[in-house]
Amino acid sequence: MALADGTAVADLSFGVESAAPVDYAAVPTLALRLRVESAGAASVRSVLLDTQIQIAARLRPYGSAEQERLHDVFGTPDRWRDTLRTLPWTRLTVVVPPFTGSTVVELPVVCTYDLEVAAAGYLAALDGGEVPLELLFSGTVFYSGGDGRLQAERIAWTKEAEYALPVSVWRETMDRHFPASAWLRLSRDSYDRLRAYRATHAFASWDHAVDALLGSG
Repeated sequence: MALADGTAVADLSFGVESAAPVDYAAVPTLALRLRVESAGAASVRSVLLDTQIQIAARLRPYGSAEQERLHDVFGTPDRWRDTLRTLPWTRLTVVVPPFTGSTVVELPVVCTYDLEVAAAGYLAALDGGEVPLELLFSGTVFYSGGDGRLQAERIAWTKEAEYALPVSVWRETMDRHFPASAWLRLSRDSYDRLRAYRATHAFASWDHAVDALLGSG
């Protein structure tokens, strides 16, 4: 592709190569290794890349145990024809450094164990397999024109990529920070009453207090 004056435009394409937990991150974070390729001959000086990542939940099967755990997200399976939908996961912006031809950049995806967030509840409900991701790109590419001057072009809204994220990668990312754990957000009043119950019965841990309450039911 070229402009009217013959200047080559940096026409970008994207593809995710792999995913892995980020070492030494302050919060659970996994990195998607994104390959960025420029079809034109122009030298790319930088890319201000905006990425929207969403979960294409309709694109995978679910076992009976997963269906039960996904009740809070999609309702009962008999309603899934209407309720099973694409879930927004995150949006992020990275700056891609100068390159010619192609380069690889990491997209840091911060993960949460707040199960009231739909994407987190969905991921925590899966036994294994893969998570079908859709990545939607936008932003601006800066490149050298034919005369060497800086040019800027918006990234076409049609630029997308798909990736099958192994559930094991997400789980390893979470387990590095919260091994064999899950988080439950309570109101301050509920927390105060649970804390008083634990203190009254001298339970050694929160698990012991919750187990006692569940057993009493």
